Amino acid sequence: QVQLVESGGGSVQPGGSLRLSCAASGGIFSFYLLGWYRQAPGKQRELVADITSFGLTNYADSVKGRFAISRDNGKNTVYLQMNSLKLEDTAVYYCNAGARRPGVHWGQGTQVTVSS
Repeated sequence: QVQLVESGGGSVQPGGSLRLSCAASGGIFSFYLLGWYRQAPGKQRELVADITSFGLTNYADSVKGRFAISRDNGKNTVYLQMNSLKLEDTAVYYCNAGARRPGVHWGQGTQVTVSS
């Protein structure tokens, strides 16, 4: 059974930075497509970024140039470095893993709040 546990969320002012981490247990982590999704109140969950087992990355247009996804297969961990945060980045961020987009495995979510 794959378990994903996110950490690193919190509150930050506009222009600030946060780094999210997602630690996985179980499963064949190194083969999975890993992603970060987010869901703001009243909105649908959306893809923020994902990364293939080969390290190819994909970003939503709204975060390109500000966010960076990376993975460490040795630590079974995927990261999301978020810079130049905006008010509209406020959401619950979810880690995702699986063979396709989106994968079947989800974390419990971590809250990111950007406010002045």
